[in-house]
Amino acid sequence: MNIVKGIGIVACVILLASFTTGCKEKGPAEKAGEQIDKAAEKAGKKVDELLGK
Repeated sequence: MNIVKGIGIVACVILLASFTTGCKEKGPAEKAGEQIDKAAEKAGKKVDELLGK
């Protein structure tokens, strides 16, 4: 039983490592999300300017 448990743990570690290394290039959804974040931040700054904060 200990061997099976050890193999399971090693498999989980390898799987987790492969998920965390993932692809380095940003996909279209991630790029769009960043643009939305920037637009929301700019809009918030404009609102603060108008309200005098």
